[in-house]
Amino acid sequence: MNIRQQIETAAGINVSAISSLGGGCVGQVYRVHLADGTTVVAKVDEQTEPRLDIEGYMLRYLHEHSNLPVPEVLYCSPTILLMSFLPGESRFSKRTQQHAAELLAALHEVSAPAFGLERSTLIGGLHQPNPWGDSWLSFFCDQRILYMAHEGVRCGRLPAGIYSRLQRFCARLDRWLQEPEHPSLIHGDVWTTNVLATGDGVTGFIDPAIYFADPEIELAFTTLFGTFGDSFFARYQEIRPIRSGFFEERRDIYNLYPLLVHVRLFGGSYVQSVENTLRRFGF
Repeated sequence: MNIRQQIETAAGINVSAISSLGGGCVGQVYRVHLADGTTVVAKVDEQTEPRLDIEGYMLRYLHEHSNLPVPEVLYCSPTILLMSFLPGESRFSKRTQQHAAELLAALHEVSAPAFGLERSTLIGGLHQPNPWGDSWLSFFCDQRILYMAHEGVRCGRLPAGIYSRLQRFCARLDRWLQEPEHPSLIHGDVWTTNVLATGDGVTGFIDPAIYFADPEIELAFTTLFGTFGDSFFARYQEIRPIRSGFFEERRDIYNLYPLLVHVRLFGGSYVQSVENTLRRFGF
């Protein structure tokens, strides 16, 4: 069955036009015009172990548990995901950044009794384990840093020596990190192309990697590739004050996780970035 037929079967209606869209670590992404005039987005994953149903689950979870604007899931299975089409581009004015701060601050007020989630999720197409835990420091150490570092070693992209240094660093995390006030629901993968905007407003967040965490890990990631800047942080700070030391120390510690994700996916210079952070903190 070709892609058009797969989409028509899932949508239950004929496709009048289909075109490729950029983005997405998992599967091919298409803008689809249906015969009834509706425009939708389709993701199709034809790999050996397709997991688009997990992305569908994450979008539905955000829709049901928060007010974060995300695509509506129209149909999902491991091989195909149909979503409502959200207009916009990944370009952010000062006011758009402020709007993003308001939306994420509200998301971070959604809490749970523990850190993690009711099931594992994905980040960049990679498995992301979320066993419930009472300690954020233990969760961040075991399920984020050491888990992803082990994956990097396993696939030959992270030297075993750096893994050992990460183990020693994690044993001393309490020198810099504290347990947050409460677990917060996070999008988990807020970088430029996963945020859409028109004019001065955000129209949607896509490609989530959700779980309950210290929200500072979300804030840190927005700085790693320059997604948001001063306008975002000034507005977020007005709503949910950020403790001192975040920009000076904790941001770099939290960004070890997305760096290790990139090591697992790509290797290369991201290994050096991890090593630079370890050196900075004396490991």
